[in-house]
Amino acid sequence: MPQRTRLDTAYEAARMYYDGHRTMEDIATQLNVSRSTVSRLLRDARDAGLVRISLRPPDASRVADLRGAVQKRYGVRTRVVPARPDDSQQTRLHRVAAEAAEAVDALVQPEMTVGIAWGTTLSALADELRARPVRGLKVVQLNGAVNTQSSGMDHVTSVIGLLGTKWQAQVIHFPVPAFFDHASTREALWQERSVQRVLDHQAACSLAVFSVGAFDAEVPSHVHASGYLSPADLDALHTDGAVADVCTVFLRADGSWRDLPINRRSSGVDPNRLARIPRRVLVASGARKAAPVHAALQARAATDVVIDEATATALLALD
Repeated sequence: MPQRTRLDTAYEAARMYYDGHRTMEDIATQLNVSRSTVSRLLRDARDAGLVRISLRPPDASRVADLRGAVQKRYGVRTRVVPARPDDSQQTRLHRVAAEAAEAVDALVQPEMTVGIAWGTTLSALADELRARPVRGLKVVQLNGAVNTQSSGMDHVTSVIGLLGTKWQAQVIHFPVPAFFDHASTREALWQERSVQRVLDHQAACSLAVFSVGAFDAEVPSHVHASGYLSPADLDALHTDGAVADVCTVFLRADGSWRDLPINRRSSGVDPNRLARIPRRVLVASGARKAAPVHAALQARAATDVVIDEATATALLALD
């Protein structure tokens, strides 16, 4: 049978089988061929791209509804990752990280500067990201990591250094404290040329990737679990109504942040500076991250969110 004629016949067999819901025996009679020939024609139709079969998991409609509702309420591009009831928090985190890694990979382009805020979620994302060289790419740290117990560089290197390795990118570290003891020290250091260089790279970012810190997250946020905040800091934050941090800048539930005293000592990129970056991807997992995500979106910190089903459901339940 000539190739074109066979493809035409394969298409006709596929149309009757998939659209007409007819049996192979019925199609064989119609085309005057054997049942085994019909089977081969259906295979040929799939191989030639005449038939495309897609699978839709049973939770797809639920996830699509959540995605649409979050997008409508907050005006951000949204990905919602489904979860099974028996999934552990670590499993959910890594599924969200894998989805976020795919989203970030699609956004990264040659000659781009990408800003990265370190943390537990970004560490999981870095692990999931596929390795591919990106010409002329720069990766810049968005907030300092030094604290009173360590330099913080081990954790930062595990996140930003790994991204730099996977993308074969130039890495620009920000070797300053996450929080200064005095706001005046930060103001003075910000005048130094070495610091100005990093700030200039941050300002040149086309893409920023970060999570939100929560005081009681199911998987503890690194800044809250690794000695960055003193008991006095925590008391003051609770008194002042802080519910989250983005790049170690703390936010209230309504997204306000300017008058929180600790933010004058933070080395992180604040929401105003973040807003100048065209694409800003927020990644979060867990129902207890809902209020922090809400605060970040109220502050206009993100253009894109990647969250799990539990986070999305709890986020939409907030008043």
